[in-house]
Amino acid sequence: MKLSAKAQYACVAMLELACRHGVRPPVRRKDIAAQHGISERFLVQILLELKGHGLVETTRGAAGGYQLAKAPADITLADIVYAIDQAPPALPAALTGLPATPAVQTIRSVLRDEQRRQEERLEEITLAELARQAQPHGELLYQI
Repeated sequence: MKLSAKAQYACVAMLELACRHGVRPPVRRKDIAAQHGISERFLVQILLELKGHGLVETTRGAAGGYQLAKAPADITLADIVYAIDQAPPALPAALTGLPATPAVQTIRSVLRDEQRRQEERLEEITLAELARQAQPHGELLYQI
């Protein structure tokens, strides 16, 4: 499955927020950008899209920042990817335009099954699970 750079960065940003879930103050955008080398201007667009899909909340002011709008266990990678990329990626175009021979139909079927399996896996993986993997000893990914 090919994800856009924007969707990949959104996953990274959301994982940072998941690792800091319930910790005050909210995470500042510039901290996420600096930690992962993401352009702040690009990150602002990503976070706005995630906010529009109800995945992120913002707090204004000097102590403001970003936090998850739901518990990490309630947000999947599919939620994030599809908020940014809008729909599951289309099947590879390599076989479009070919006649529907048994060989072409067989390969299309295999590709569809693989795509379905990848989509199902994205729906299974939660931010809570990823946060546990990213913080094996309970430490924060970055310090303020």
